Amino acid sequence: MRQLIWLRTDLRIHDNTALLAATQAGPTIAVFLLSSAQWQTHNNAACKVDFWLRNLAEVQRNLAALNIPLLIRSAERWQEAPTVIAQLCHELNISAVHVNTEYGVDESQRDAAVGAQLVEQGLLFKSHHDRLLFKPGSILTQNDSYFKVFSQFRKVCYQRLHNYIAPCLTVPTAQAVLPIEADPVPANVAGFTTVATSLQALWPAGETAAQQRLDSFCAEAIDDYSEQRDFPAELGTSQISAYLAAGVLSVRQCLHAALAVNQGEFDCGKSGVVTWINELLWREFYTHILVGYPKVSRHRAFKVETEFLAWRKAPDDLLAWQQGRTGFPIIDAAMRQLLATGWMHNRLRMVVAMFLTKNLLINWREGERFFMQHLIDGDLAANNGGWQWSASTGTDAVPYFRLFNPISQSKKFDPQGDFIRHWLPELAHLSDKDIHQPKQLGGLFDTTDYPKPIVDLASSRERALNAFKNLPRNLPRNLPRSADFNDPFGTD
Repeated sequence: MRQLIWLRTDLRIHDNTALLAATQAGPTIAVFLLSSAQWQTHNNAACKVDFWLRNLAEVQRNLAALNIPLLIRSAERWQEAPTVIAQLCHELNISAVHVNTEYGVDESQRDAAVGAQLVEQGLLFKSHHDRLLFKPGSILTQNDSYFKVFSQFRKVCYQRLHNYIAPCLTVPTAQAVLPIEADPVPANVAGFTTVATSLQALWPAGETAAQQRLDSFCAEAIDDYSEQRDFPAELGTSQISAYLAAGVLSVRQCLHAALAVNQGEFDCGKSGVVTWINELLWREFYTHILVGYPKVSRHRAFKVETEFLAWRKAPDDLLAWQQGRTGFPIIDAAMRQLLATGWMHNRLRMVVAMFLTKNLLINWREGERFFMQHLIDGDLAANNGGWQWSASTGTDAVPYFRLFNPISQSKKFDPQGDFIRHWLPELAHLSDKDIHQPKQLGGLFDTTDYPKPIVDLASSRERALNAFKNLPRNLPRNLPRSADFNDPFGTD
């Protein structure tokens, strides 16, 4: 009985649960749906879609070695997916469709609709747990609710990992050749701009490239990860987030690579390894939040009272932040890194997010959307979780009275100004001291094009504190809606 593996954000043949299950059940065919309109609605970055397509071409070559043809179909919006998948099953005499579970609201509704359509036709729809170490709903409090605090969530994860660590799965064996021709993988899709070759070169496609990057990190940098990860000028992070988001690497592969250099330990031993594994668990935590509290998929604040925050309408300030023209070098350098590479150092993601939401008092949803529109590793759960953490509107969020001072952060984590000099060459001639606050120099330097700070840090901090202090203690029955934002991940 023929099987269909529907690939989504699982673009690999190694350690792929749905793919292995399909090939073990019968002759297998693969399909990928091009959904340009849906991807635009979800604010997916052009560089991320390009990354998907480049990795899809690599997957097609790897599948061909297993005699599994990869077909390309179009479903501009996911509402079309049930019809497209059902028609393909009819054409190819498919008996079962296999997928790896995805967890966003729209993704869940799409899969439920496809499954219902197939059941009506007497076909099977099998959704496999693959994207996470722990299935949502399996890590719960004593009251059977989803955790809201990471440290408590991590404690239960540790308990589970002490009992069992899922192994990585083998690559399927080659099957007999099927009389089906694979479709060409497009180099681009409508609605997304062409990506610069310089950006593509930073993120080579394919499992081999991803595994090499993971291996290199574990061999050379993971030991010092806890000390080096906050310094953006250093090569102290893994640089695998894009591969993990697209499913070119699995979280199991990442975990086992880390365990291999720490004698199998995940909560003791090398501090760098423990810290990095905790980052994998943060990814788990935010995805569990996405499932347990689906309102965060719908542009709602996790902390209900923060829906009443008096966010500023400041389009000029927002544009200056987006373009890296705030007058604060560490902020502007980080934003230019994002625009040029599709990626931003994790420490700086927190710094620029807190600057936007606290110092500029601009709605976190603006930042969340802008990041998704430009990140090659954009992930709904992690991006939303990070933004709501920084804005003090989310689960386990930073206290509202804790604001990162961008100048202090710059001096602490880029002390010689190396990162700033790389992305702001107009400041390269300044001393290590002056580069963090160039406009304090005055005089001749003011003739350069670098802008003055768009906000006073002290007064803007006080403004943010007052905004949070003035939130209502007793919530009214009807909550305000975020009417200025489309709901790209679902509707209320």
